[in-house]
Amino acid sequence: QVQLVESGGGLVQTGDSLRLSCAAVGSIFSSYAMGWFRQAPGKEREFVAAISRSGSSTYYANSVKGRFTISRDNAKNTVYLQMNSLKPDDTAVYYCAADQNSYAVRTGTPDYWGQGTQVTVSS
Repeated sequence: QVQLVESGGGLVQTGDSLRLSCAAVGSIFSSYAMGWFRQAPGKEREFVAAISRSGSSTYYANSVKGRFTISRDNAKNTVYLQMNSLKPDDTAVYYCAADQNSYAVRTGTPDYWGQGTQVTVSS
């Protein structure tokens, strides 16, 4: 079992950057594929990005491709989401997710979820 704790959210302006972190506790971090999802008010939770266990493969939603970068540091048990050129449409609660099966993360059915961190982008 693994526990996930997100941090780094906040209020920023259009065009600003923000880096989210997700620390994992309780299991062998390198055995989990990791991902980020987001949920805006009144909308369903959606996939943002995912990264393989080794970090060699990354996946992105079309809406964030070229602006967001997912990375991981297995020595620190942490996954990151660097968000650049933020837009008001990026406003959402961002969730970290983990599963030993990379496909489960990419399809939105991971075993483990964090509590979420709020990102608000003002225009």
